Amino acid sequence: MIFPLKVLLSYAHEDEDLKKRLDVHLTSLKRSGKIKTWSDRMIVPGTEWNNTIKNELITADIILLLISADFLASEYIWKVEIVKAMERHSNHEAIVIPIFLRPCDWNDMPFSPIQGLPKDGIPVTEFSDREMAFLQIAQGIRRVVEKIETNF
Repeated sequence: MIFPLKVLLSYAHEDEDLKKRLDVHLTSLKRSGKIKTWSDRMIVPGTEWNNTIKNELITADIILLLISADFLASEYIWKVEIVKAMERHSNHEAIVIPIFLRPCDWNDMPFSPIQGLPKDGIPVTEFSDREMAFLQIAQGIRRVVEKIETNF
């Protein structure tokens, strides 16, 4: 495994503010050189966005699925991102972590057997202090990164 690990944030654009806040909470892992994050907002103008996203999906070490009703309603996320993420997770090529942002019915989704964050599947927006939810998520991702480091 080569560090920094590539962490892809798969999300619905309706959840942009929550995605940005999560990315801020991952700063210590980024500054320590353990991870670098990527999301579709980093696509350079003039680039074919579909090919870029697919390439990022096949090269990511960790794929964070930022779960909300809008995420589940997105045809592109459903047909491309979730399919590729779950395929890579099943083949032990990447680690998929569901991140529960907003309440929605995700129990029958392909990622439902995977342990997500925050613990107990409580969405970020249901916390009285969202910063505590993001801290819990960042600490969980740190544990995954440390496990990868230990096994490296």
